[in-house]
Amino acid sequence: MTSADFSTVLPEMVLAISAMLGLMAGVYGGKDRLTPVMTWVFAGLMLFLALWIGFGGSGARTAFGGMFIEDPFSRFAKVTILASAAAVLLLGQEYMQRRDLGRFEFPILVALSVTGMMMMVSAGDLIALYMGLELQSLALYVVASLRRDSVKSTEAGMKYFVLGALSSGLLLYGASLVYGFAGTTLFSGILATVNEGVPLGLLFGLVFMLSGLAFKVSAAPFHMWTPDVYEGSPTPVTAFFSTAPKVAAIALIARTVHDAFGGIPMDWRQVLAALAVASMFLGSVAAIGQRDIKRLMAYSSIGHMGYALVGLAAGTAAGVQAMLLYMAIYVTMNVGTFAFILSMEKDGRPVTSIDSLNMFAKREPLKALAVLVLMFSLAGVPPFIGFFAKFYILKAAVSAGMAWLAVLTVLAAVIGAYYYMRIVYYMYFGKDGDPVESRMGGVQWTMLMAAAAINVLGVINMFGLEPLAAVAAETLVR
Repeated sequence: MTSADFSTVLPEMVLAISAMLGLMAGVYGGKDRLTPVMTWVFAGLMLFLALWIGFGGSGARTAFGGMFIEDPFSRFAKVTILASAAAVLLLGQEYMQRRDLGRFEFPILVALSVTGMMMMVSAGDLIALYMGLELQSLALYVVASLRRDSVKSTEAGMKYFVLGALSSGLLLYGASLVYGFAGTTLFSGILATVNEGVPLGLLFGLVFMLSGLAFKVSAAPFHMWTPDVYEGSPTPVTAFFSTAPKVAAIALIARTVHDAFGGIPMDWRQVLAALAVASMFLGSVAAIGQRDIKRLMAYSSIGHMGYALVGLAAGTAAGVQAMLLYMAIYVTMNVGTFAFILSMEKDGRPVTSIDSLNMFAKREPLKALAVLVLMFSLAGVPPFIGFFAKFYILKAAVSAGMAWLAVLTVLAAVIGAYYYMRIVYYMYFGKDGDPVESRMGGVQWTMLMAAAAINVLGVINMFGLEPLAAVAAETLVR
C-alpha cells in the first residue's frame, strides 16, 4: 500500500479500525453498559466522516491499481450512506434500551456494514465489489436476528442469510463468466473488452450479476426476503435496512453498468427497465392489502427501488443524477417515517398495526401532521419534495426515449398512493376509539419534525443538491 493508496481509503480505514477498537472496548469494558456511549460515538464518527468526504475531496483518484475509485459519484453516495446510518443509530437507541435490545455489538455491526457499503460504491474491480458486498451483507444477517429470544427475528435472519447466499452465488457465477471472457476483473479492462466486441458468455455474466445485485436492492422478482425480514427484524434494524443499504446497492449497480459495461447500454437498459416495472407494480399492488406498517414499508421500499431503477434504465447522466437525487430524498422520507413507527406503542408494548392509528390526529395533531407530510411526499403528491424526486426520474426516462416507461411509472405511483393515503385516512377519519400512543424521545421527535420540514421546504434546497448530483453523474457517465 502506497501513501497515495492509504490517503484514498483513509475514511474507510478509520471506520473499520474504530469498529475493531469498539469491539475490544465492548468485550473488555463492560459489554452492554457501553452501548449508549458507543452508539453516540459511532453516529458522531459517521457524521464527521460524511463532512470529511463531502468537503475534503475533489476530482477523481484511484487506489490499488484501479480496484478502488474515489470520485464525486462515490462521495455523493458515501455522504448519503453515512448520514442515514448515523440518523438510524440515534433513532433506535432509546427503543433498543427500552426493549432490552441494547447490545454493544449493534453499533459495531452497523459500522462494519457501512464500511462495506463505502467499499461497494467505490469498487472498480469485481473482487473489490464482492468484498464490499459481503462485508455489508454478513453484518446485516446478524443484526436481522438481533432479538435472539424472538422466533420472528431468528426466522428473519435465517431467511435473509439463505436467500442472500443464493444471490451471492448468482453474483459470483456471473462475475466468473465476465472474468473468463474479459480476462480481467478490473472494470476498465472489462469495458475495453466490451468496446471491442461482446461475447455471448459475457452477456450471460452480466445478467447473472444484475440478478444478484437486484436481490440486494429488493427489486422484483428478487424481493421475496424483504417483507418477512422487515417484519421480523427489530424496528431500528428495519429502519437501517430501508435506508443506507439501498443507497449502496443501487449505487453499486450504477457503478457496474456504467464503468464496466458502459459500451453496451442497450443490453443492460432492457434488464433494468424490466426490473423497474416489476418492482414498481409489485410494490404498489402488494402493499394494498398489508395491515402491518413494517410490511407495508417493505413493499413501499420495493416500489421505490423500482422508481430509482427507472433513472438507471435511462442510461444517461441525467438518469444517474435523477437516481442520486431520488435516493437522497427517499432516505430522508424513510428516516422520518421510521422515527414515528419506532414511537408507536399501546400499554407499553410496541405495535405496528395500521388499524391502531385510528383518530391519532385527535390526540397528537402535530405528529399526525408531520406523518401526513411524509406520507404525501412518499406518494409523490405536489408540492412536497417526493413529487420532485419522481419528476426528475420521469424527465430522465422521457429524455432517453423511454416514454412508455415514464407512463408505467406514473400508473404505478397512482396505485401506490392509495396505501399512503389510507394511513392518513386512519389518522384523521378512522373509527373513534383508543388510538396508539406515541412515546418519543427527543432525538426521534427532532428527526420526525426535521424530516417533515425538509419535505415541505426541501424544494428550495433542491437547487443546491441538484448540481452536486449532476457533477456526480457526469463523473460516472462519460
